Amino acid sequence: MLLVLNGPNLNRLGLREPGVYGSQTLEDLERQCEAWGAELGESVTCRQSNYEGQLLEWVHEAQEHGFTGIVINPGALTHYSYALRDAIASQQVPVVEVHISNVDAREAFRHTSVTAAVCKGKISGLGFFGYRLAMEYLIESA
Repeated sequence: MLLVLNGPNLNRLGLREPGVYGSQTLEDLERQCEAWGAELGESVTCRQSNYEGQLLEWVHEAQEHGFTGIVINPGALTHYSYALRDAIASQQVPVVEVHISNVDAREAFRHTSVTAAVCKGKISGLGFFGYRLAMEYLIESA
C-alpha cells in the first residue's frame, strides 16, 4: 500500500504556471496515480496539504497505517523544511521524492533539497510520470 503526498501549492496544478507544471490538475494526478497503482497491483492513497504540520503527521503515521512506501512532492518545503526532513528520517517506510518540473534547471533556490538526503531517491523533471517511476521503485524494492 503506497501513500502519495503532495505539499504546498500542488492543489493549484492546472492553474499555477502551466508553462512549468502543465495544464493537468491535482485530481488528474491523483486519478493517474491510482490507475498506475491498480496496474501495478498496489493500492494507492493520495493526500495533499498546504500545511507542513499535516504532512509531518501523515509521514509519522504511514507505517502504523500499513503503508509500505511514500512518494512525496514536498513542493517548496523541499528547500527549507528541516521538520519534514526529520520526519522522513525518523520512520522506517521508504520515501522517494518527486518533482514535476526539473528543479535543477530553475531558480537557484530550488537547487537545494533538504529532504532528498533522507529519501531513497529523487526524481525531477519528468512530469506526472515521475510519480509512476517512484511507485515502481517502491514496489520492486519492497
